[in-house]
Amino acid sequence: MTMNDDEALRAPFRDWLARRWTDATELELGAFRMPKSGFSARTIFVPLTYRRGGQLVERQLVLRIENPEPAIYPQQAPGLDVEIDIQYRSMQALIETGKVPLAPLVGYEADASILGQPFFAMDFVQGDLMTESPPYTEAGFFFEASPDLRRRIVKRGLGTLATFHTIDWRAAGFDWLVAPGEAPTVERQIDVWEGYMRRELGDRVHPDFDLGVAWLRRHLPTDLQPALSWGDSRPGNMLFDGDRVLCITDFENIAVAPKEIDLGWWLLFDRTMHESIGQTRLPGEPTRQEQRELYAEAAGIRVPDTYYYELLAGVRYAAIVVRVMNRLVARGVLPADQIIWRENPAAAALKQLLAKGGIT
Repeated sequence: MTMNDDEALRAPFRDWLARRWTDATELELGAFRMPKSGFSARTIFVPLTYRRGGQLVERQLVLRIENPEPAIYPQQAPGLDVEIDIQYRSMQALIETGKVPLAPLVGYEADASILGQPFFAMDFVQGDLMTESPPYTEAGFFFEASPDLRRRIVKRGLGTLATFHTIDWRAAGFDWLVAPGEAPTVERQIDVWEGYMRRELGDRVHPDFDLGVAWLRRHLPTDLQPALSWGDSRPGNMLFDGDRVLCITDFENIAVAPKEIDLGWWLLFDRTMHESIGQTRLPGEPTRQEQRELYAEAAGIRVPDTYYYELLAGVRYAAIVVRVMNRLVARGVLPADQIIWRENPAAAALKQLLAKGGIT
């Protein structure tokens, strides 16, 4: 973030907070800091101080501002194209359930005239993150942890995912995620993601994506119940203190869909942090089969066969990378003839899964 960007946001954001915190005085914002983060919303860490009831309060917020480009993820229902709004609405509803740990929310603002785009603010939660760049299997707190702690971290993460799947999406008010006239099935998700990928590819061809989608359509499961799908269920979206999950994040891709989709996504990211980059499993890390067993134990179900959902995850991730690369080309960060869109760890994982299933 440049100094000009910092100053352009500082005063209007401070005024916005002051209007919400009418009992706070001497509100001062410290230096803004931008973490290395994803491609959906801009994320800014904002330290601040104020007085309330005569007491000095030191606090840090996370400010998330919608990007001006089209959303990274496909729409689950008409009108759901502001990812900041989707995330804030989802977090509000999830907090109400009391089922999973989330960062406390400060507020949402739809008026783009204040900071240039819609935004929301929440409290900063200090914790350890299993990063993907650099891979958590090569550096960071998980890499440095003992084998026993590594196992407990993965077990606790999968237990948190299983708890997430106990949320009743209707009772929690997530019906707005279901498109009118559409059933929240696996087939619906394939339709959503294939349409999204075709638009992003234009006249380009992604043979592995085509193979994957065709196979998924030929082998559609028919006995799955709709649930609340986190949509981006992976270790990198959990903050840890040891093996304790402090909070979970990133709900721009949330959907009403079979919960098996989330477990497939989790296991796909395990693959991208290991086989796809040639990284061996660290001592104590559960294998994918052991992770299926850990999830099943936490969820109280039989150990599932997740191949279908890992392949679906590979198809989805390949599509997201194409979208992200298109955005970077549009920004002038990458040349138009870049081939990262088809040569990347996500594409490598998809190719491995196709080979595993003998899909040609």
